[in-house]
Amino acid sequence: MNLWLRLLWLIITVWRRPKIGLPFGVSCLRFRVWPHDLDTSLHLNNGRYWTLMDLGRADLMIGSGLWRPILRKGWTPVVSAGQIRFRRELRPFQAFDLETRLLHWDDTRVVMEHRLIAAGTGTVAAIALVQAGLYDRKQRSFVPVRELFAATGAQAERPPMTAEVEAFLSAGDALREATVSA
Repeated sequence: MNLWLRLLWLIITVWRRPKIGLPFGVSCLRFRVWPHDLDTSLHLNNGRYWTLMDLGRADLMIGSGLWRPILRKGWTPVVSAGQIRFRRELRPFQAFDLETRLLHWDDTRVVMEHRLIAAGTGTVAAIALVQAGLYDRKQRSFVPVRELFAATGAQAERPPMTAEVEAFLSAGDALREATVSA
């Protein structure tokens, strides 16, 4: 996380945004492409997309109240896989929205979707899927998702797995197997 000022702004302004109800609430953050976000092609650097998505996940945790048990219990957020599809460039000073939502979960991991949408046009500039969980260092294991939901008062049945989530998780499993056998 190297966007400290943006993170500080997110924390300071969280009270102005609506509370995010897990598991189906959506974090929506407005950003602008600043000169320090650009690459040599003068559009948003591909690495910056991932860093901004960190802020979307942070907003989801803060806005839902999940940050309280995370701090109290010493849990650590861990991203274990990610896939992105770039569709349109974001140019200097262009405003855009970052939408972050949960799509699926199993016992210990969640799959989140991040959409970067050009302000004004509604054009999706990029879409990413991220697999993540909260790690309990004391227990040396990932925190069960039902415990995460219970910490925020959320209750919901797991949604059916969409084709894109299934493909994403299968690709991650295949890559994990390839690194084990290498």
